[in-house]
Amino acid sequence: MDLQITFHGLEHSDALAERIASRARDLERFAPHVVSCHVFVQAGMARHHQGNLFSVHVHVRVPGGEIAASRDPGLNHAHEDANVAVRDAFDATVRQLEDYMRRRRDNKRQERTPRGALLGRRA
Repeated sequence: MDLQITFHGLEHSDALAERIASRARDLERFAPHVVSCHVFVQAGMARHHQGNLFSVHVHVRVPGGEIAASRDPGLNHAHEDANVAVRDAFDATVRQLEDYMRRRRDNKRQERTPRGALLGRRA
């Protein structure tokens, strides 16, 4: 899998990059043929009483489709920790990949079912 990590508004962090790489490798458990994964980590403006809020965007290419998930901080102060923002973005990506793979399986199952066949009935 081709992995690209982009940091914007913060310095490159080897520890955060390794956590992202680990989570990206885990995606192949849910979709075995991941072609590429681009992760964009952005630090927002520091607020007066709070620290930076991080937003993380994950874009995954799989054969026949693309998945894009993100977690913008909004008012979620847990996203003052970049690791939490990465976790939440990858959790959302996994849910979307699971839905994508389920739809693919259902479509293949429908293609294999002969026209006029009754599902769930025994003769």
